[in-house]
Amino acid sequence: MLADVVQYLVCPVCGADLELADRGLLCPGGHTFDIARQGYANLLPGNARPGTADTPEMVRARDEFLRAGHFAIPADRLAWSVSRARPSFVLDAGAGTGHYLSRTLDRSPDAVGLALDISKHAARRAAKAHPRAGAVVADLWRPLPLRNGAADTVINVFAPRNAAEFHRVLSDDGLLFTVTPSPRHLGPLVESLGLLSIDKRKTERTDAALAGYFKLDSRQELETEAVLTHEEIVTLVGMGPSAHHVPAEQLQERLVRLPDPLPAPLSFVLSTYRRLE
Repeated sequence: MLADVVQYLVCPVCGADLELADRGLLCPGGHTFDIARQGYANLLPGNARPGTADTPEMVRARDEFLRAGHFAIPADRLAWSVSRARPSFVLDAGAGTGHYLSRTLDRSPDAVGLALDISKHAARRAAKAHPRAGAVVADLWRPLPLRNGAADTVINVFAPRNAAEFHRVLSDDGLLFTVTPSPRHLGPLVESLGLLSIDKRKTERTDAALAGYFKLDSRQELETEAVLTHEEIVTLVGMGPSAHHVPAEQLQERLVRLPDPLPAPLSFVLSTYRRLE
């Protein structure tokens, strides 16, 4: 619930602390932000636009895909890794429906969490993902609506990484956990379906993008396989870099040539970074 995390939030307009007021959030400067009936708050500044934020259909499909357990291995390993740090406040940056944050909070019973995503449709689900989690709509590429040093843990799963802002909102000994696909992700399906391949230097580029703010602490490679229906593969493709690369009609044409269901190799990299001073 937002009441559990409001102490960490700041006004996206003036940077002042926010507090609960009736059915909204209020700062001393008089800026107010409504809390939707679904329980999330929209903290996008008035001049911000949601851009390519997930649609209701995309959110529903992704939620069903994740609930089916196809990405259970990265979700469970992330939750276990975070729990070892004994967090008190976890920020899920690019949280989607809050699936990974919920798993993480289940393994860390003394922590509260905040799901942050630019899609209001995702935030609606994230607000109900866990009793100790709140949800806000915000843009990862803008200053995050959080106090300096508010979080002791940031998780970032298949989402953009704003190194400077993650560094600012983390405490001095804070940890950043990222989950990214490896070049082996989806294996032969990449060629069969004409998908964009994962950069073979993606992990190296991720390290470079965080350099100056974070140093690598540990890394795990996670390999598994899922048997997916064609419908699930369409959803999976829509969750990755090929979402705007392969038109839906072409994807369907290529899929009909393949068995239904069919096995798909899944490969991930879980990295833990420590905040630099």
